[in-house]
Amino acid sequence: MGLPMNRHPATGVEIVFTTTDTMELAKKIAEKAVSMKLSACVQISGPLTSTYTWKGKVQSEQEYRMDFKIESANRADLYKLIKELHTYDLPEIMTIPVVDGSIEYLAWVKN
Repeated sequence: MGLPMNRHPATGVEIVFTTTDTMELAKKIAEKAVSMKLSACVQISGPLTSTYTWKGKVQSEQEYRMDFKIESANRADLYKLIKELHTYDLPEIMTIPVVDGSIEYLAWVKN
């Protein structure tokens, strides 16, 4: 069997993600979030291609995805930071609750 995992329905940890159009902006947002202790860790991946409809037109653009590992209590402040620093008119900001994980890692994210 695997390692012991946290089986509590609410871990208090979430993954927030957003995308940006440049690596430089992704790094800027990530570094600010970590330095302000709004996120324990931010992973940046990409470039990737996003295809979407904006103002009635289908578009495909290169983007960079950021995954923020956060304590749930920091969500509103992180959203505010992302919106303040982001260059998009409507940045994608979504959250996935973490329902399971290594007890030690979840504790690290919350400290």
